[in-house]
Amino acid sequence: MLVSADMRNLLSASLLIVLVVSKLAAQSASVQQHPRDGEIHDADTLRWWHTTEALSGDAMEGRDTGSAAYQRAAEYVAGRFKAAGLLPAGDDGTYFQRVPMHEVQVEPAGTSFVVERAGGALKLDFLQEITVAASETALHEGSGALAFRGYCGKEEMTDVAGKIVVCFGTQRIGLPSGVERAANAKAAGALGVVSVDDPYFTIEPPRWPYAYARSVTLREAGGEGVRLGTMLPGMRLSAEAFAKLLAGSGQDAAEILKLGGAKQPLPNFEIPGRLRVRLKLSSRDFSSPNVLAVRPGSDARLAGQYVVVAAHLDGYGYGTPVHGDNLYNGTLDDAAYVALLIQMADDLKAGAAGHHGLTAVSYSPGGQSDGGSDAIDKGITLVPTKRSILFCAFTGEEKGLLGSSWFVKHPTVPVAELAADINLDQLRPLFPLKIMTAEAVNDTTLGATAREVGKGMGIEIREDREPERGLLRRADQYPFLKIHVPAISFIFGYDPGTDAERRYREWYEVRYHRPQDDLTQPVDFQAAETFDVFFYRLVETVADAPVRPAILPDSQFADKK
Repeated sequence: MLVSADMRNLLSASLLIVLVVSKLAAQSASVQQHPRDGEIHDADTLRWWHTTEALSGDAMEGRDTGSAAYQRAAEYVAGRFKAAGLLPAGDDGTYFQRVPMHEVQVEPAGTSFVVERAGGALKLDFLQEITVAASETALHEGSGALAFRGYCGKEEMTDVAGKIVVCFGTQRIGLPSGVERAANAKAAGALGVVSVDDPYFTIEPPRWPYAYARSVTLREAGGEGVRLGTMLPGMRLSAEAFAKLLAGSGQDAAEILKLGGAKQPLPNFEIPGRLRVRLKLSSRDFSSPNVLAVRPGSDARLAGQYVVVAAHLDGYGYGTPVHGDNLYNGTLDDAAYVALLIQMADDLKAGAAGHHGLTAVSYSPGGQSDGGSDAIDKGITLVPTKRSILFCAFTGEEKGLLGSSWFVKHPTVPVAELAADINLDQLRPLFPLKIMTAEAVNDTTLGATAREVGKGMGIEIREDREPERGLLRRADQYPFLKIHVPAISFIFGYDPGTDAERRYREWYEVRYHRPQDDLTQPVDFQAAETFDVFFYRLVETVADAPVRPAILPDSQFADKK
C-alpha cells in the first residue's frame, strides 16, 4: 500500500511509534557498568543494547533450542513483556506456546569417516573437514567406492550403484540443488552423497568448523517408528579436505573447484579408495516455547486484526570451539532483535502512560545526528495502534524455522486475522544505514509501504540481489507467506565495492553462526538507532492503515484458489 504525502504529514505530526525513555532510566543505566556505553549516544538505543547484553551474555549460554539456558531466556523475555503491559498470547493464558520437538544428534565419540586406500588410510576430521546430516532414518554405517560425478545431474549418474558419489556442492541457479543431487544419486542406486564446498561462492562463503551435527524436527502426534532407508545421510566436505581426497589420484582438486565455481563443465572420474562411515547417534524428545504477547489495538473495528512483529530467540549454544571459544552467543543473530521487540513494548507502555518528549534527540534523513531543521524529532510518544500488535519470540529458527512453523499450524489467535508479519532477522548494523534489502518486497503491499517509509528517512529499499542464498526461505517470515499472510524482512544493504560490502562480507566469513557473534563485535550504533526508527514507523503505518495489507496477485505466495 502506498502512503500518500498527506498521510506522511499526518504520521509525522501524530504520535508515531517512537523511542522514548525517561531521564531517570537513562541516568540509572549510565551508573551501571556496561563496556560499550560510551559508544552509544541515544538513551533508547542504550536500553536496547543493555537488553541485548542480558540476552546474549555468557550467562545465557547461547540459548540453544531445548536447553535450560533457552528456557531462562524465554522466562526473561516473558517477564519483560509482562512488565511492559503486554497481555499473554500463548497457551492457556500464559506467555508460552510449547513446541514439541524431536532431536537426533551425531555424537563425535564413536563417529568416524575414513578413506581406505593404497598407501594408508585418510581420516577426515568430523566437524572440521566433514559433517553429516543427523538422521535416524538413514543408514548409520556403510562403506563404498568413491566416484566424482561433477554437479551430479541425472545424466552424470552413471555407474554409481553401491558407491558414494562425490558432487560439486554448488548453490548456483541453473545447476542441481542439494535436494536434486541426493534424489539423482538415490535413483541411480548410490549408497551416499558427499557435497564438496564451493569456495568461490563468496556471497556466503563456506564456514568451518560446524558447531555440531544435530537435527531437530517438530514432533507431531501419531508419528511412525524409525525405518532405515537405503542410503547414508547427506555429507558435506570442505574444499581443503577435497584436495586431500584427490591426492595421488592424478586429478587437480584446485582446477576442479575453479571450474565448478565458474559453472564450467566438470569431469567424471573414479576416486581411488573407499569411504567407510560410522555414525553414533543419540536422540531425545523435548519441548521448547515460543514467547507470545499482545498489545491490544485501540480501534474497535480493527483491533481484532494482528500485526505480527517477530524475532527468533534461539541460538546455537555450546559447540565446536573456534579460536578457543566454544560458546555461540548469537548476539546479532538474533538476540539483538528480540531485544528490539522488548524495547518496543517498553516504549508502547511509556506512550500509553503519557510520558513523552523525554528523549528529544534528532537525526537527519541521511542517518547522521546533526540536529538541523530537517532532522526528524524522536521525542514523540508511542501510543497503541489501531490494529493489535502480536509480539513473537520464536524458538527453533536455527533448527529449521520450527517455532514459526508450529505457530502458523497452531495459531493462538485466529489465523484469518493475521494481517501482516514483520520479521527481524539477518540484520547487521555494521555500517551507516542507507540501503536495505527486503525479502518478499515485490510479493505483498508491505513492500510499497516499506519503500515509502524508507524514502522519508533517506533509506533505499531494494529487492534481494543475491537470490542464490535463499534468504527468503531461511527465516521466520517464510511460514507466514506459505499460508498467504503478507510478510517482510530486512537486511542491511550496500553497493558493490564499498566499505559497507567489505564489512558485510567480513561478518559472514568470521562471525556468522560462530562464537565471534558476541557482544564485543563491531556495531554501528547510529545505524542501529536509524533502523529502530524505521521499524517503529513501519509497524505503526501498517497497524494504523485503513486498508489491510495484501499479497499481490502475481506473487508465488498468492492464494490461487
